Amino acid sequence: MADPDLFRAPVPTADYDASSIEVLEGLEPVRRRPGMYVGGTDERALHHLAAEVLDNAMDEAVAGHATRIEVTLAAGNRLTIVDNGRGIPVDPHPKFPDKSALEVILSTLHSGGKFTGKAYATSGGLHGVGISVVNALSSDTVVEVARDRQLYRQRFSKGQTLGRLETVGAAPNRRGTLVSFTPDTEIFGPDLLFKPARLYRLARSKAYLFAGVEIRWKCAPELISDDTPAEAVFQFPGGLADHLREQVGGRECATADFFAGSQEFHDEAGRVEWAVAWPLWSDGSYSWYCNTIPTPDGGTHEQGLRQALVRSLRAFGDLVSNKRAKELTADDVMVGSELMLSVFIRDPQFQSQTKDRLTSPEAAGLVEKAVRDHFDHWLSQNMDRGRALLGYVLERMDERLRRKAEREVKRKTATSSRKLRLPGKLTDCAADSPEGTELFIVEGDSAGGSAKQARDRKTQAILPIRGKILNVASATSAKIVANQEIADLIQALGCGTRKECRPDNLRYERIVIMTDADVDGAHIATLLMTFFFQEMPDLVRRGHLYLAQPPLYRLTVGAKSLYARDDAHRAEIEATVFKGKKVDVARFKGLGEMNPSQLRETTMDPASRSMIRITLPQEYEERAGVKDLVDRLMGTNPAHRFAFIQENAARMDEEAIDA
Repeated sequence: MADPDLFRAPVPTADYDASSIEVLEGLEPVRRRPGMYVGGTDERALHHLAAEVLDNAMDEAVAGHATRIEVTLAAGNRLTIVDNGRGIPVDPHPKFPDKSALEVILSTLHSGGKFTGKAYATSGGLHGVGISVVNALSSDTVVEVARDRQLYRQRFSKGQTLGRLETVGAAPNRRGTLVSFTPDTEIFGPDLLFKPARLYRLARSKAYLFAGVEIRWKCAPELISDDTPAEAVFQFPGGLADHLREQVGGRECATADFFAGSQEFHDEAGRVEWAVAWPLWSDGSYSWYCNTIPTPDGGTHEQGLRQALVRSLRAFGDLVSNKRAKELTADDVMVGSELMLSVFIRDPQFQSQTKDRLTSPEAAGLVEKAVRDHFDHWLSQNMDRGRALLGYVLERMDERLRRKAEREVKRKTATSSRKLRLPGKLTDCAADSPEGTELFIVEGDSAGGSAKQARDRKTQAILPIRGKILNVASATSAKIVANQEIADLIQALGCGTRKECRPDNLRYERIVIMTDADVDGAHIATLLMTFFFQEMPDLVRRGHLYLAQPPLYRLTVGAKSLYARDDAHRAEIEATVFKGKKVDVARFKGLGEMNPSQLRETTMDPASRSMIRITLPQEYEERAGVKDLVDRLMGTNPAHRFAFIQENAARMDEEAIDA
């Protein structure tokens, strides 16, 4: 029997009654809770608005009604997207006879032509909230529709209509929809702007996803960055195969080619297109799409592809009498691969409105059926390539099994000198495992001496290096191997380099580059970052690499001393903390000049220091940009460095040059 005390409640108060229940109407819910519709109010959410409008234009193209799309970014953070499709209907809506269909679509959630499948066999929009959300989160939205040789226009602000649909006039040579909008600074803030490079990549990727569309890109000249042109036209007859061919470039692949294809299922109203390559020494990258919508978290279409690839390779292993192929997993096949998959299905289901993950169960079977048939045929028709690929993925399997065996064997100590030869100049820490440990790479014995006294002996190790290490970006492999400073560093880390790099064997949780806070120190830090980028990129990718931030100045007034990282920081402290007082300024010539207590307090003590984590971007285009920058600034061609100096010299003031 229920406890009667359970039903005894405090006396109700007057502050919670029917008047407390709000009913949000129209597009007000979107403005009150934008995170529910676009995932937040950050840069990613801002660009999601652009994607929603572009996706509508792409749906017209995929449905066979549009052949051209124009994307224009203008000053004032205004984006305009135009297609030559059918145009949004402008006749009165049957349910709301006093409004046009265009006004209903722009100002009402869950309205659109993609629910029944009559207007679109497949589409990226399915909730009927995309364009209305863009309208709700924009301070100014203009929509123009050219239909039946007439041009119509309607304007909105923050989801509200600013007037009735107007007939502008005759448009005998035009058809389609124009959507022009400016994101609302009340929602996204005044400083958040569209990134031309990001929009450029978005437009380009859409053109790859549907070979029948031409996408034109335009950007205001004052917004252009180094890597983004003012105008461009994208049209790729080969679809994803063209995209992958450009991405792989001249890199050598395990199969000397890549596996690509497409298949359409008329009975199931579905289509699958894919392209896969296995470049040697690749970090790997995966791109998943459903109805031209990027699904970065993968989903059921990814599962279907994984199953198809691994089952085909296992079957091929039986064909060539390789019994070990039965042990392959999908991860062995996919690790290091460059892969793109695009599916078109009716009524797709996504995990959220931002559509990051596909959950439609039928997609897995559709993709596996399409890819498996083609991959089986490709392997049997290209036996040499098939054997090369099988050998490559079996190497990946061996690496996986070796790592698994190492994890299963309990590591007795990370510092056992009986099992691991360490460089003589290394002052190691006492901890038995890598967790919480740090290796400080310092320049010179003087700085090394101060660091050894300032360190926490249990968790902090010190490795002094002599002067500027070798620039590995412009050195031969033989020269790198012969360099003693690099050999000592590789020995101390214990995880190998390049193909043999095993991040799980790293002897320290953090690697900290600690150099003087001057130009020479910055040069040494740059050389070391180049070393890790080229020789041990997985350590950087996993977040093991850091830059210490030692001070350049000690500022003293009376008994109070503060430290400044650079000239700007010094000026800030003098202006805000010491405010017109006479300041005694001491400039450190190097870490070796600091006594151990100062070095500990400012640079090495986790409780009071600050450090910069060095990472690598996830997106392929951004990683390629980093590699290009390293090649230009650290490579063998001095002309590239000279050009960089010429381009950026004007930005350097005299104080920076003197420093």
